[in-house]
Amino acid sequence: MRTYVRMTHPPYIREKAREMRVEKSLTIDEIAERLALSRTTIYHWVKDLPIERDKARQTEGQRKRSARNAERCRLKRQAAYEQGRDEFEVLAEDPTFRDFVCMYIGEGYKRNRNRVALGNSDPVVVSLAARWIEAFASNKLDYYVQYHADQDPEHLRRFWAFRLGVEPEQVRLQRKSNSNHLTGRTWRSRWGVLTVGSSDTPLRARLQGWMDATKTRWVTG
Repeated sequence: MRTYVRMTHPPYIREKAREMRVEKSLTIDEIAERLALSRTTIYHWVKDLPIERDKARQTEGQRKRSARNAERCRLKRQAAYEQGRDEFEVLAEDPTFRDFVCMYIGEGYKRNRNRVALGNSDPVVVSLAARWIEAFASNKLDYYVQYHADQDPEHLRRFWAFRLGVEPEQVRLQRKSNSNHLTGRTWRSRWGVLTVGSSDTPLRARLQGWMDATKTRWVTG
């Protein structure tokens, strides 16, 4: 009997769709085509975001409110960034914190200023990332395991749940997009690739401060 796994989309895909809507003023159909997703999915993700031609019909009062909101968000991000720079030396006394920041510089998700996430196939690496993200995140963490077609997703879900100390239902499943085209090759990720993250704008700005402070230390010694 064949078992079907209900697929969910990682938060970063949703955030990418919203970025495309805001920054490039793309229509729902254009975003759906570029991300190879259904129009219905994209609609639910971006229905609250007007594009530029919609903004042209806004009243002067609406435009001013939008500008004030944008500035308020910018100032909050800047304050969080400065907090990150200021607190770095104290936090960096813990060598595992420095390890986490260095890992994030190399492998962390950086395309969205509203999300912190890191993916890896090594349970030790993922556990360290989860530990530090959880320590500072204001929002809940999410977990996605990417797996190959010939792997048992429920086994992987239980494995990662045990390693991270969460319920198996919290680990969402995402089959590798080209997993049916790897005939004759071996996918070396025995436990799949687990991404741990949180949609947390202040933490992302704070993390940027940590990363910049780390790189400054590299340069100045």
